Amino acid sequence: MNRTIKTLVLGILGGAVPLGVYFLFFSSQYHEDSLTFQKRESLSTPVSTVSYNPLAVDNSVDFREASAESVHSVVHVKTKVVRTMVQTDPFLEFFYGPGAGRERKQYGEGSGSGVIVSDDGYIVTNNHVINNASEIEVVLNDNTSYKAEIIGTDPSTDLAVLKIDAENLSPMMFGNSDNVQVGQWVLAVGNPFNLNSTVTAGIVSAKARNINIIGSQDKSIMPIESFIQTDAAVNPGNSGGALVNTNGELIGINTAIASQTGNYAGYAFAVPSRLVNKIMRDLIDYGMVQRAFLGVQIAEVNQGLVDEKNLPNTKGVYVAGVNENSGAKNAKIKEGDVILKVGSKEVNSPAQLQEEIGKRRPGDIVSLTVREGNDINIKEVVLKNNEGNTELKTKSEVERYSALGATFSELTKEEKEELNIDHGVKISGISAGKLKALGITKGMVITKVNNEKVLSVEQLTSYLKNNNNRGVLLEIMTESGRKDYVGFGL
Repeated sequence: MNRTIKTLVLGILGGAVPLGVYFLFFSSQYHEDSLTFQKRESLSTPVSTVSYNPLAVDNSVDFREASAESVHSVVHVKTKVVRTMVQTDPFLEFFYGPGAGRERKQYGEGSGSGVIVSDDGYIVTNNHVINNASEIEVVLNDNTSYKAEIIGTDPSTDLAVLKIDAENLSPMMFGNSDNVQVGQWVLAVGNPFNLNSTVTAGIVSAKARNINIIGSQDKSIMPIESFIQTDAAVNPGNSGGALVNTNGELIGINTAIASQTGNYAGYAFAVPSRLVNKIMRDLIDYGMVQRAFLGVQIAEVNQGLVDEKNLPNTKGVYVAGVNENSGAKNAKIKEGDVILKVGSKEVNSPAQLQEEIGKRRPGDIVSLTVREGNDINIKEVVLKNNEGNTELKTKSEVERYSALGATFSELTKEEKEELNIDHGVKISGISAGKLKALGITKGMVITKVNNEKVLSVEQLTSYLKNNNNRGVLLEIMTESGRKDYVGFGL
Protein backbone atom coordinates (compact mmCIF):
# COMPACT_ATOMS: atom_id res chain seq x y z
CA MET A 1 0.00 0.00 0.00
CA ASN A 2 2.86 2.42 0.91
CA ARG A 3 4.42 1.87 -2.51
CA THR A 4 1.10 2.64 -4.18
CA ILE A 5 0.60 5.82 -2.16
CA LYS A 6 4.07 7.05 -3.07
CA THR A 7 3.16 6.92 -6.74
CA LEU A 8 0.30 9.31 -6.18
CA VAL A 9 0.49 13.07 -6.02
CA LEU A 10 -0.14 13.90 -2.37
CA GLY A 11 -2.18 17.09 -2.10
CA ILE A 12 -2.85 19.34 0.86
CA LEU A 13 -6.54 20.20 0.62
CA GLY A 14 -6.94 23.78 1.82
CA GLY A 15 -6.64 26.62 -0.58
CA ALA A 16 -5.36 29.12 1.93
CA VAL A 17 -1.63 28.73 1.42
CA PRO A 18 -0.11 30.67 -1.43
CA LEU A 19 0.85 27.35 -3.05
CA GLY A 20 -2.81 26.41 -3.17
CA VAL A 21 -4.25 29.66 -4.48
CA TYR A 22 -3.92 31.64 -7.70
CA PHE A 23 -1.77 34.73 -7.41
CA LEU A 24 -1.87 37.65 -9.82
CA PHE A 25 1.60 39.07 -10.24
CA PHE A 26 0.63 42.22 -12.11
CA SER A 27 -2.87 42.89 -10.85
CA SER A 28 -4.57 43.11 -7.48
CA GLN A 29 -7.75 41.58 -8.90
CA TYR A 30 -8.24 37.92 -8.00
CA HIS A 31 -10.45 35.79 -10.21
CA GLU A 32 -12.07 32.88 -8.44
CA ASP A 33 -12.44 29.70 -10.40
CA SER A 34 -15.99 28.44 -10.36
CA LEU A 35 -17.36 25.02 -10.98
CA THR A 36 -18.96 24.58 -14.35
CA PHE A 37 -21.91 22.26 -14.62
CA GLN A 38 -22.63 21.24 -18.20
CA LYS A 39 -26.04 20.16 -19.39
CA ARG A 40 -25.79 16.97 -21.39
CA GLU A 41 -28.28 15.80 -23.95
CA SER A 42 -30.07 12.65 -22.92
CA LEU A 43 -28.82 9.49 -24.59
CA SER A 44 -31.12 6.87 -26.00
CA THR A 45 -29.76 4.21 -23.67
CA PRO A 46 -32.07 1.26 -23.01
CA VAL A 47 -33.30 1.25 -19.42
CA SER A 48 -35.38 -1.10 -17.38
CA THR A 49 -37.75 -0.21 -14.58
CA VAL A 50 -36.94 -1.24 -11.03
CA SER A 51 -39.74 -1.86 -8.61
CA TYR A 52 -39.47 -0.26 -5.14
CA ASN A 53 -40.05 -2.41 -2.11
CA PRO A 54 -40.04 -0.33 1.12
CA LEU A 55 -39.58 -3.47 3.18
CA ALA A 56 -36.27 -4.09 1.46
CA VAL A 57 -34.72 -0.75 2.54
CA ASP A 58 -31.79 -1.12 4.96
CA ASN A 59 -32.47 1.23 7.87
CA SER A 60 -29.55 -0.02 9.99
CA VAL A 61 -27.43 3.05 9.17
CA ASP A 62 -28.95 6.52 9.19
CA PHE A 63 -26.75 9.58 8.66
CA ARG A 64 -29.49 12.22 8.94
CA GLU A 65 -29.12 13.08 12.62
CA ALA A 66 -25.32 13.11 12.56
CA SER A 67 -25.37 15.32 9.45
CA ALA A 68 -27.92 17.73 10.90
CA GLU A 69 -25.82 18.22 14.03
CA SER A 70 -22.45 18.42 12.30
CA VAL A 71 -23.16 21.11 9.72
CA HIS A 72 -23.83 23.68 12.46
CA SER A 73 -20.42 22.99 14.00
CA VAL A 74 -18.39 23.25 10.79
CA VAL A 75 -17.43 26.68 9.45
CA HIS A 76 -16.10 28.10 6.22
CA VAL A 77 -12.63 29.64 6.64
CA LYS A 78 -11.76 32.28 4.04
CA THR A 79 -8.33 33.86 3.83
CA LYS A 80 -6.58 36.71 2.09
CA VAL A 81 -2.85 36.53 1.49
CA VAL A 82 -0.58 39.42 0.54
CA ARG A 83 3.05 38.76 -0.27
CA THR A 84 5.62 41.47 -0.84
CA MET A 85 8.45 40.59 -3.20
CA VAL A 86 11.43 42.63 -4.31
CA GLN A 87 12.15 42.64 -8.04
CA THR A 88 15.82 43.47 -8.46
CA ASP A 89 16.62 46.50 -10.58
CA PRO A 90 20.14 46.91 -12.10
CA PHE A 91 19.81 50.69 -11.96
CA LEU A 92 19.00 50.69 -8.23
CA GLU A 93 21.66 48.06 -7.56
CA PHE A 94 24.24 50.42 -9.05
CA PHE A 95 23.44 53.04 -6.39
CA TYR A 96 22.30 50.93 -3.43
CA GLY A 97 24.16 47.67 -3.84
CA PRO A 98 23.23 44.04 -4.64
CA GLY A 99 19.61 43.08 -4.00
CA ALA A 100 18.19 46.60 -4.39
CA GLY A 101 14.95 46.72 -6.32
CA ARG A 102 11.29 47.62 -6.38
CA GLU A 103 8.63 46.09 -4.22
CA ARG A 104 5.83 44.19 -5.91
CA LYS A 105 2.80 42.77 -4.15
CA GLN A 106 1.09 39.47 -4.82
CA TYR A 107 -2.55 38.99 -3.83
CA GLY A 108 -4.36 35.74 -3.29
CA GLU A 109 -7.41 34.25 -1.66
CA GLY A 110 -8.16 30.79 -0.40
CA SER A 111 -10.67 28.84 1.59
CA GLY A 112 -10.95 25.82 3.80
CA SER A 113 -12.99 24.57 6.70
CA GLY A 114 -12.90 24.60 10.48
CA VAL A 115 -14.64 22.97 13.42
CA ILE A 116 -16.18 24.86 16.35
CA VAL A 117 -14.87 23.34 19.59
CA SER A 118 -16.31 25.75 22.17
CA ASP A 119 -19.46 27.84 22.44
CA ASP A 120 -17.40 31.03 22.90
CA GLY A 121 -15.65 30.90 19.54
CA TYR A 122 -12.61 28.60 19.51
CA ILE A 123 -12.18 26.85 16.15
CA VAL A 124 -9.79 24.11 15.04
CA THR A 125 -8.54 24.01 11.46
CA ASN A 126 -5.42 23.04 9.51
CA ASN A 127 -2.26 25.11 9.74
CA HIS A 128 -1.91 25.13 5.96
CA VAL A 129 -5.38 26.69 5.63
CA ILE A 130 -4.37 29.88 7.47
CA ASN A 131 -0.59 29.89 6.99
CA ASN A 132 0.69 33.33 5.87
CA ALA A 133 -2.86 34.75 5.84
CA SER A 134 -3.08 38.52 6.28
CA GLU A 135 -6.81 38.33 6.96
CA ILE A 136 -9.06 35.46 8.10
CA GLU A 137 -12.83 35.38 7.86
CA VAL A 138 -15.00 32.67 9.42
CA VAL A 139 -18.49 32.10 8.03
CA LEU A 140 -20.95 30.06 10.08
CA ASN A 141 -23.55 27.71 8.64
CA ASP A 142 -26.20 30.47 8.94
CA ASN A 143 -23.94 32.80 6.86
CA THR A 144 -22.98 34.96 9.84
CA SER A 145 -19.43 36.22 9.27
CA TYR A 146 -16.65 37.02 11.79
CA LYS A 147 -13.04 38.16 11.66
CA ALA A 148 -10.78 35.56 13.26
CA GLU A 149 -7.47 35.76 15.11
CA ILE A 150 -4.88 33.00 15.29
CA ILE A 151 -4.43 31.60 18.80
CA GLY A 152 -1.66 29.20 17.84
CA THR A 153 -0.35 26.85 15.18
CA ASP A 154 1.46 23.52 15.10
CA PRO A 155 3.10 22.72 11.76
CA SER A 156 4.19 19.29 13.05
CA THR A 157 0.58 18.07 13.04
CA ASP A 158 -0.73 20.67 10.55
CA LEU A 159 -3.22 22.01 13.11
CA ALA A 160 -4.18 25.53 14.17
CA VAL A 161 -6.64 27.16 16.56
CA LEU A 162 -8.62 30.31 15.69
CA LYS A 163 -10.84 32.53 17.85
CA ILE A 164 -13.86 34.57 16.85
CA ASP A 165 -15.77 37.01 19.06
CA ALA A 166 -19.01 35.06 19.33
CA GLU A 167 -21.19 33.34 21.92
CA ASN A 168 -23.71 30.51 22.09
CA LEU A 169 -22.17 28.63 19.19
CA SER A 170 -22.70 24.92 18.50
CA PRO A 171 -19.45 23.12 19.36
CA MET A 172 -18.86 19.60 18.10
CA MET A 173 -18.40 16.89 20.71
CA PHE A 174 -15.10 15.03 20.62
CA GLY A 175 -15.22 11.29 20.02
CA ASN A 176 -12.45 8.87 20.95
CA SER A 177 -10.40 8.18 17.83
CA ASP A 178 -8.74 5.25 19.60
CA ASN A 179 -12.05 3.40 19.35
CA VAL A 180 -12.39 3.95 15.58
CA GLN A 181 -12.37 0.69 13.66
CA VAL A 182 -11.55 -0.06 10.04
CA GLY A 183 -14.76 -0.56 8.11
CA GLN A 184 -17.01 1.70 10.22
CA TRP A 185 -19.09 4.41 8.61
CA VAL A 186 -17.85 8.02 8.81
CA LEU A 187 -18.93 11.39 7.44
CA ALA A 188 -16.72 14.17 6.06
CA VAL A 189 -18.21 17.64 6.65
CA GLY A 190 -16.70 20.72 5.06
CA ASN A 191 -16.74 23.25 2.23
CA PRO A 192 -15.20 21.69 -0.89
CA PHE A 193 -14.95 24.02 -3.89
CA ASN A 194 -16.67 26.74 -1.75
CA LEU A 195 -19.81 24.60 -1.53
CA ASN A 196 -20.94 25.31 2.04
CA SER A 197 -22.00 22.61 4.49
CA THR A 198 -21.29 19.60 2.32
CA VAL A 199 -21.61 16.14 3.86
CA THR A 200 -20.18 12.99 2.28
CA ALA A 201 -20.08 9.42 3.61
CA GLY A 202 -17.59 6.59 3.48
CA ILE A 203 -15.81 4.08 5.66
CA VAL A 204 -12.57 4.05 7.60
CA SER A 205 -10.05 2.45 5.23
CA ALA A 206 -7.03 2.29 7.56
CA LYS A 207 -5.54 3.73 10.75
CA ALA A 208 -2.11 5.05 11.76
CA ARG A 209 -1.28 5.90 8.16
CA ASN A 210 1.97 7.79 7.50
CA ILE A 211 2.07 9.43 4.05
CA ASN A 212 5.13 11.70 4.55
CA ILE A 213 3.33 14.88 3.55
CA ILE A 214 3.76 17.07 6.65
CA GLY A 215 7.12 18.79 6.48
CA SER A 216 7.77 17.64 2.92
CA GLN A 217 8.48 21.28 1.98
CA ASP A 218 10.15 22.29 5.27
CA LYS A 219 12.72 19.88 6.65
CA SER A 220 12.89 21.75 9.97
CA ILE A 221 9.42 20.44 10.88
CA MET A 222 9.33 17.25 12.93
CA PRO A 223 6.13 15.66 11.58
CA ILE A 224 3.71 13.53 13.55
CA GLU A 225 1.63 11.54 11.08
CA SER A 226 -0.78 8.86 12.17
CA PHE A 227 -3.74 9.59 9.93
CA ILE A 228 -7.14 7.98 9.81
CA GLN A 229 -7.63 7.01 6.15
CA THR A 230 -11.13 7.14 4.70
CA ASP A 231 -12.82 6.88 1.32
CA ALA A 232 -15.42 9.55 2.07
CA ALA A 233 -15.34 12.10 -0.76
CA VAL A 234 -12.90 14.85 0.29
CA ASN A 235 -11.75 17.64 -2.03
CA PRO A 236 -9.90 20.99 -1.94
CA GLY A 237 -11.71 23.15 0.62
CA ASN A 238 -12.39 20.24 2.98
CA SER A 239 -9.12 20.94 4.82
CA GLY A 240 -9.74 21.66 8.48
CA GLY A 241 -13.23 20.16 8.30
CA ALA A 242 -14.66 17.38 10.42
CA LEU A 243 -14.51 13.64 10.12
CA VAL A 244 -17.38 12.41 12.30
CA ASN A 245 -18.86 9.09 13.34
CA THR A 246 -22.53 8.18 13.00
CA ASN A 247 -23.18 9.72 16.44
CA GLY A 248 -22.04 13.10 15.11
CA GLU A 249 -18.86 13.08 17.21
CA LEU A 250 -15.56 14.46 15.95
CA ILE A 251 -13.04 11.68 15.30
CA GLY A 252 -10.63 13.56 13.03
CA ILE A 253 -9.70 16.76 11.17
CA ASN A 254 -9.59 16.21 7.40
CA THR A 255 -6.15 17.25 6.20
CA ALA A 256 -4.91 15.69 2.94
CA ILE A 257 -5.80 13.58 -0.06
CA ALA A 258 -3.80 11.29 -2.30
CA SER A 259 -4.70 11.85 -5.91
CA GLN A 260 -3.23 12.06 -9.39
CA THR A 261 -5.51 14.99 -10.22
CA GLY A 262 -5.67 16.94 -6.96
CA ASN A 263 -9.33 16.02 -6.47
CA TYR A 264 -11.11 13.09 -4.83
CA ALA A 265 -9.72 9.69 -5.76
CA GLY A 266 -10.83 7.63 -2.77
CA TYR A 267 -7.91 8.34 -0.43
CA ALA A 268 -8.41 10.97 2.28
CA PHE A 269 -6.53 11.43 5.55
CA ALA A 270 -7.54 12.95 8.88
CA VAL A 271 -5.64 13.80 12.09
CA PRO A 272 -7.11 11.63 14.92
CA SER A 273 -9.33 13.50 17.38
CA ARG A 274 -7.38 12.52 20.51
CA LEU A 275 -4.25 14.09 19.05
CA VAL A 276 -6.30 17.09 17.90
CA ASN A 277 -7.70 17.57 21.40
CA LYS A 278 -4.24 17.57 23.00
CA ILE A 279 -2.77 20.01 20.46
CA MET A 280 -5.84 22.26 20.76
CA ARG A 281 -5.62 22.39 24.58
CA ASP A 282 -1.90 23.21 24.44
CA LEU A 283 -2.41 26.05 21.95
CA ILE A 284 -5.27 27.54 23.97
CA ASP A 285 -3.59 27.16 27.39
CA TYR A 286 0.04 27.91 26.48
CA GLY A 287 0.03 29.46 23.00
CA MET A 288 2.34 26.67 21.84
CA VAL A 289 2.48 22.89 21.85
CA GLN A 290 4.06 21.20 24.85
CA ARG A 291 5.75 18.45 22.86
CA ALA A 292 7.02 15.38 24.67
CA PHE A 293 9.90 13.23 23.43
CA LEU A 294 10.75 9.65 24.26
CA GLY A 295 14.32 10.12 23.05
CA VAL A 296 14.76 7.18 20.66
CA GLN A 297 15.34 6.59 16.98
CA ILE A 298 12.86 4.02 15.75
CA ALA A 299 12.29 1.71 12.80
CA GLU A 300 9.46 -0.44 11.51
CA VAL A 301 9.75 -4.13 12.30
CA ASN A 302 9.44 -5.79 8.89
CA GLN A 303 10.50 -9.24 7.71
CA GLY A 304 13.91 -7.98 6.66
CA LEU A 305 14.59 -6.63 10.15
CA VAL A 306 13.27 -9.83 11.72
CA ASP A 307 15.77 -11.85 9.68
CA GLU A 308 18.63 -9.42 10.26
CA LYS A 309 18.17 -9.04 14.03
CA ASN A 310 16.80 -12.53 14.67
CA LEU A 311 13.55 -11.18 16.14
CA PRO A 312 10.72 -13.60 17.01
CA ASN A 313 8.01 -11.75 15.01
CA THR A 314 7.08 -8.47 13.33
CA LYS A 315 5.26 -7.00 16.33
CA GLY A 316 6.27 -3.72 17.95
CA VAL A 317 8.61 -0.85 17.03
CA TYR A 318 12.38 -1.38 16.88
CA VAL A 319 14.68 0.93 18.86
CA ALA A 320 17.53 1.83 16.50
CA GLY A 321 19.19 4.29 18.87
CA VAL A 322 18.77 6.11 22.17
CA ASN A 323 19.53 9.79 22.81
CA GLU A 324 21.70 10.87 25.72
CA ASN A 325 19.92 12.52 28.65
CA SER A 326 16.54 11.31 27.39
CA GLY A 327 13.69 9.68 29.25
CA ALA A 328 14.36 6.43 27.38
CA LYS A 329 18.02 6.47 28.36
CA ASN A 330 17.16 7.08 32.01
CA ALA A 331 14.70 4.15 31.87
CA LYS A 332 17.52 1.91 30.54
CA ILE A 333 15.92 1.35 27.16
CA LYS A 334 18.69 0.47 24.72
CA GLU A 335 19.35 -0.08 21.03
CA GLY A 336 17.93 -3.40 19.87
CA ASP A 337 14.92 -3.31 22.20
CA VAL A 338 11.42 -3.55 20.73
CA ILE A 339 8.61 -1.38 22.13
CA LEU A 340 5.41 -3.43 22.14
CA LYS A 341 2.95 -1.25 24.05
CA VAL A 342 2.43 2.29 25.27
CA GLY A 343 0.31 1.86 28.36
CA SER A 344 -2.18 -0.82 27.40
CA LYS A 345 -2.19 0.06 23.69
CA GLU A 346 -0.18 -2.05 21.26
CA VAL A 347 2.04 -0.18 18.82
CA ASN A 348 3.11 -1.90 15.62
CA SER A 349 4.40 1.01 13.56
CA PRO A 350 6.47 4.16 14.12
CA ALA A 351 3.36 6.23 13.33
CA GLN A 352 1.40 4.57 16.14
CA LEU A 353 4.22 5.14 18.62
CA GLN A 354 4.58 8.79 17.57
CA GLU A 355 0.83 9.33 17.95
CA GLU A 356 0.76 7.88 21.46
CA ILE A 357 3.73 9.97 22.63
CA GLY A 358 2.28 13.01 20.84
CA LYS A 359 -0.81 12.86 23.08
CA ARG A 360 1.36 13.52 26.14
CA ARG A 361 3.30 16.42 27.64
CA PRO A 362 6.82 16.76 29.07
CA GLY A 363 6.82 15.47 32.62
CA ASP A 364 4.22 12.78 31.93
CA ILE A 365 5.18 9.27 33.02
CA VAL A 366 4.42 6.61 30.44
CA SER A 367 4.53 2.85 30.88
CA LEU A 368 6.22 1.01 28.01
CA THR A 369 6.14 -2.73 27.44
CA VAL A 370 9.56 -3.54 25.98
CA ARG A 371 11.04 -6.78 24.65
CA GLU A 372 14.72 -7.06 25.57
CA GLY A 373 16.12 -10.12 23.87
CA ASN A 374 13.83 -12.90 25.03
CA ASP A 375 12.51 -11.00 28.06
CA ILE A 376 9.48 -8.74 28.16
CA ASN A 377 9.66 -5.95 30.77
CA ILE A 378 7.67 -2.86 31.67
CA LYS A 379 9.64 0.39 31.82
CA GLU A 380 8.42 3.64 33.36
CA VAL A 381 9.63 6.57 31.26
CA VAL A 382 9.52 10.26 32.20
CA LEU A 383 8.99 12.16 28.95
CA LYS A 384 11.07 15.28 28.32
CA ASN A 385 10.98 18.26 25.98
CA ASN A 386 13.49 18.93 23.23
CA GLU A 387 15.78 20.69 25.71
CA GLY A 388 16.03 17.58 27.85
CA ASN A 389 13.88 18.67 30.79
CA THR A 390 10.26 18.40 31.91
CA GLU A 391 9.48 22.11 32.09
CA LEU A 392 6.28 23.45 30.51
CA LYS A 393 6.72 26.85 28.89
CA THR A 394 4.40 29.44 27.42
CA LYS A 395 4.90 30.97 23.98
CA SER A 396 5.83 34.33 25.51
CA GLU A 397 8.48 32.70 27.70
CA VAL A 398 10.00 30.85 24.76
CA GLU A 399 10.09 34.02 22.65
CA ARG A 400 11.88 35.80 25.50
CA TYR A 401 14.73 33.30 25.28
CA SER A 402 14.73 32.80 21.50
CA ALA A 403 15.90 34.60 18.38
CA LEU A 404 16.77 33.67 14.78
CA GLY A 405 15.73 30.04 15.32
CA ALA A 406 17.86 29.48 18.43
CA THR A 407 16.95 29.17 22.11
CA PHE A 408 19.47 30.48 24.66
CA SER A 409 20.15 29.76 28.33
CA GLU A 410 22.39 31.23 31.00
CA LEU A 411 25.74 29.58 31.69
CA THR A 412 26.19 27.94 35.06
CA LYS A 413 29.13 28.87 37.30
CA GLU A 414 30.70 25.48 36.56
CA GLU A 415 30.38 25.95 32.78
CA LYS A 416 32.04 29.36 32.97
CA GLU A 417 34.91 27.95 35.00
CA GLU A 418 35.35 25.05 32.59
CA LEU A 419 35.58 27.41 29.60
CA ASN A 420 37.59 30.01 31.58
CA ILE A 421 35.18 32.86 30.79
CA ASP A 422 33.08 35.21 32.93
CA HIS A 423 30.36 36.05 30.37
CA GLY A 424 28.35 34.53 27.52
CA VAL A 425 25.15 32.53 26.98
CA LYS A 426 24.71 28.98 25.74
CA ILE A 427 22.64 27.78 22.78
CA SER A 428 20.30 25.23 24.38
CA GLY A 429 18.25 24.49 21.28
CA ILE A 430 18.30 25.32 17.59
CA SER A 431 15.93 24.93 14.66
CA ALA A 432 15.67 26.30 11.14
CA GLY A 433 16.80 29.91 11.01
CA LYS A 434 19.67 32.29 10.39
CA LEU A 435 21.97 30.85 13.07
CA LYS A 436 21.54 27.22 12.04
CA ALA A 437 22.20 28.16 8.42
CA LEU A 438 25.54 29.63 9.53
CA GLY A 439 26.61 26.33 11.08
CA ILE A 440 25.98 27.28 14.71
CA THR A 441 24.95 24.24 16.75
CA LYS A 442 23.47 23.39 20.12
CA GLY A 443 26.01 23.66 22.95
CA MET A 444 27.99 26.54 21.49
CA VAL A 445 28.44 29.69 23.58
CA ILE A 446 28.01 33.25 22.28
CA THR A 447 30.42 35.47 24.20
CA LYS A 448 30.20 38.78 22.29
CA VAL A 449 27.89 40.52 19.85
CA ASN A 450 29.49 43.30 17.79
CA ASN A 451 32.43 43.31 20.24
CA GLU A 452 30.13 43.89 23.21
CA LYS A 453 30.22 41.29 26.00
CA VAL A 454 27.08 39.15 26.25
CA LEU A 455 26.03 39.21 29.90
CA SER A 456 22.49 37.79 29.73
CA VAL A 457 20.01 36.02 27.47
CA GLU A 458 17.69 39.05 27.48
CA GLN A 459 20.53 41.30 26.31
CA LEU A 460 21.40 39.02 23.39
CA THR A 461 17.84 38.32 22.20
CA SER A 462 16.91 41.98 22.46
CA TYR A 463 19.92 42.95 20.34
CA LEU A 464 19.23 40.31 17.69
CA LYS A 465 15.55 41.26 17.46
CA ASN A 466 15.94 45.04 17.54
CA ASN A 467 19.26 45.71 15.85
CA ASN A 468 18.79 48.52 13.35
CA ASN A 469 22.16 48.51 11.61
CA ARG A 470 21.37 45.07 10.14
CA GLY A 471 24.94 43.85 10.61
CA VAL A 472 25.98 41.40 13.33
CA LEU A 473 29.33 39.94 14.34
CA LEU A 474 29.17 37.13 16.90
CA GLU A 475 32.09 35.84 18.91
CA ILE A 476 31.36 32.20 19.63
CA MET A 477 33.02 29.43 21.59
CA THR A 478 32.65 25.73 20.87
CA GLU A 479 32.16 23.14 23.60
CA SER A 480 35.87 22.34 23.34
CA GLY A 481 36.77 25.97 24.08
CA ARG A 482 37.78 27.03 20.56
CA LYS A 483 36.94 30.64 19.72
CA ASP A 484 35.51 31.69 16.34
CA TYR A 485 33.63 34.56 14.67
CA VAL A 486 30.47 34.59 12.56
CA GLY A 487 29.15 37.65 10.76
CA PHE A 488 25.84 38.15 8.97
CA GLY A 489 23.21 40.72 8.06
CA LEU A 490 19.73 40.80 9.53
